[in-house]
Amino acid sequence: MQFLSAVTLVVPDYDAAIAFYCGKLGWALLEDIPQGSKRWVTIAPEGSQCRFVLGRAEGAAQKAAIGNQTGGRVAFFLSTDDFASDHAAMRAAGVRFREDPRHEPYGIVAVWEDPFGNSWDLIEPKG
Repeated sequence: MQFLSAVTLVVPDYDAAIAFYCGKLGWALLEDIPQGSKRWVTIAPEGSQCRFVLGRAEGAAQKAAIGNQTGGRVAFFLSTDDFASDHAAMRAAGVRFREDPRHEPYGIVAVWEDPFGNSWDLIEPKG
């Protein structure tokens, strides 16, 4: 059996990312293990089967990738079973949405941005 367990998210600072994702969005801080000059930090929304490994950018190439890890495309898709409630809670927490919610054949969706410039879809899939 294979499954996707983790995805790296390049960030400028571990604590800033934890403050946003865990503090503002309410995600779980699963691990924060010192490793000398680095840390092994994993986060995830409650109940998620996949987690993010936060990778603090080091060097010019990694720093340039912050917020542009997919070349300008939406990078990540946060699925929900209650779009209206999650959209309202995220807006109340100061999350910047790039658009109003829209109805697509696959569900309700709105693009939002994290403080590091990454584009996300908040999506409630149909059915």
